[in-house]
Amino acid sequence: MADLQGYILLFLVWLVSFILVRAVLNRYRAASRLPPSPRSIPILGHLHLLAPIPHQALHKLADHFGPLIHLWLGSMPCIVVSSAEMAKEFLKTHEACFSNRPCSTAVDYLTYGSQDFSFAPYGPYWKFMKKLCMSELLGGRTLDLLLPFRREEIDRFLSSMLKKAEEGEEVDVGRELIKVTNHVISRMTMNTRCSDNDDEASEVRKMVQETAELTGKFNLSDYIWFCKNLDLQGFGKRLKEVRDRFDAMTDRIIKEHEEARKIRNEGRGSETARDLLDILLDISEDESSEMRLTGENIKAFLLDIFAAGTDTSAITTEWALAELINHPEVLEKARREIDTVVGNARLVQEADIPELPYLQAIVKETLRLHPTGPLILRESSKACTVAGYEIPAKTRLFVNVWAIGRDPKHWEEPLEFRPERFLRDNNEAQMDVRGQHFQMLPFGSGRRGCPGTSLALQVVQTSLACMVQCFEWRVTGKVDMEEGPGITLPRARPLVCVPVARLHPFPSF
Repeated sequence: MADLQGYILLFLVWLVSFILVRAVLNRYRAASRLPPSPRSIPILGHLHLLAPIPHQALHKLADHFGPLIHLWLGSMPCIVVSSAEMAKEFLKTHEACFSNRPCSTAVDYLTYGSQDFSFAPYGPYWKFMKKLCMSELLGGRTLDLLLPFRREEIDRFLSSMLKKAEEGEEVDVGRELIKVTNHVISRMTMNTRCSDNDDEASEVRKMVQETAELTGKFNLSDYIWFCKNLDLQGFGKRLKEVRDRFDAMTDRIIKEHEEARKIRNEGRGSETARDLLDILLDISEDESSEMRLTGENIKAFLLDIFAAGTDTSAITTEWALAELINHPEVLEKARREIDTVVGNARLVQEADIPELPYLQAIVKETLRLHPTGPLILRESSKACTVAGYEIPAKTRLFVNVWAIGRDPKHWEEPLEFRPERFLRDNNEAQMDVRGQHFQMLPFGSGRRGCPGTSLALQVVQTSLACMVQCFEWRVTGKVDMEEGPGITLPRARPLVCVPVARLHPFPSF
């Protein structure tokens, strides 16, 4: 009996050793077919290398290991791309393998189980919503119809800044711009400013900021396998609070829309402009529609629009103004262009933007240096071979847009703010920001490129043009250009200025 127990024990030791050796060899063979990788540590993998700001840390790793790197973020395999050439390989040549976006615990919960558009898996529903976005929700015809909303909100902003100028008050530019974009999105989406009640409008902005924070924060359960079902950081309670508040707001607004639509259909109400929510409700009620939208689909899409559109446009405009203040010669050149094309008797309009190439170049240069989405995230849907390396299924892809925009292989003096590089007599003149040129990808590329690019450019370019035309922006010393942590490239410190009116008399709104 003792001999038998000894043989069994010996067999078990041999079996465990065999499994462990085989696992190590398999891991070694797999690693030999993967891109270069820094040294990792147990459990965390390479997570410790991403602090304090991930896109900057990944850029430093690329300088040492090359434009294609393999990392383990906890137990999650990842590929990091830091060059235009490699970005094209993954986002164009092998786009079919990387058409999904990774979905975190926070995103999945806030979007009612990924029933939104931004994080929905690539498939029939996503294709339907993409077509809907491009043709109806965010297409040119709809944006033209909703132009009065955008114009009115920019005029309100300028009026507020004029009042601050008369009183000599300091202004937190980013905070004020977020109010503008929040109201623009609210009115275009739901035909309401979330009420003119400052408390309610502030609550909406707070929800958007909390959503961005929760979806951008590192969550152990997303990366460490044995933490998957644990809420060690207390995210669950905060996620529930945010979604409950968003539910209450959208349920109320949807109910108001449905009542107003019923009154209009009965011929008892006045005609009002259709907003994006009206279009979504039409589709949800259309029995012949290719895809029937549920209430959760609609609410998740509204969350997408608010989260993606509120702070990104404001942050870009804030970075652009900061660069202009630090480069007074560029600011003066932009003012001369606006004064020549528009004059001083009226305010610049969206229709003027095509005649302001230098202003457009300023926005392009801002997006190159300060892309609001510094990292593009994708996930492989199946195993594939890219650039000679074998990429397993379910591997996360990070395309470092921030690093690509500063690559000296493609940009002369890449760290300098030089809008002139985008004017007609330069090589970069024909370069756009819509994902066709992989040296510059502020709005992504391919199937998963941002469908709101046109809206974002209209809001940013018109807001910036009005700010340049109407005011001097006085600061003490040079503006600090340090970045803060976050998924949308915020500034480390707010841009605080004193606006000074430069048009006398000031054009009427």
